[in-house]
Amino acid sequence: MASYQIEWRKSTKRDLKAIAPAQVVRIVEAVGKLADEPRPSGCTNLTGSDCACRIRICDYRVIYEIYDGKLLIEVIKAAHRKDIYRK
Repeated sequence: MASYQIEWRKSTKRDLKAIAPAQVVRIVEAVGKLADEPRPSGCTNLTGSDCACRIRICDYRVIYEIYDGKLLIEVIKAAHRKDIYRK
C-alpha cells in the first residue's frame, strides 16, 4: 500500500502553538503514523462527512480528512477535547 502525504493547514499549525510542547510532540508523531495507516484502530468517522475522521491523543483530538484518490491526509484541527468542536 502506498504512503499518504500529510498536509497541515495554517490554522492547525497555529493551534499547535497553544498546546504544551510535550503534547505537540505526541500529536505530531501520531499524525505522522497516519501516512502508513490513515484509519488506525480508535479512529472515528465524523458524522456529516464522508472523509473526515478523528483520532484521540490523551486529552487532545485531531480532526483530519482522508482523500483516498489523491493519497492525501489534510489535518484540519488539533485541540483539547473540551474545545475541539467549538466554533
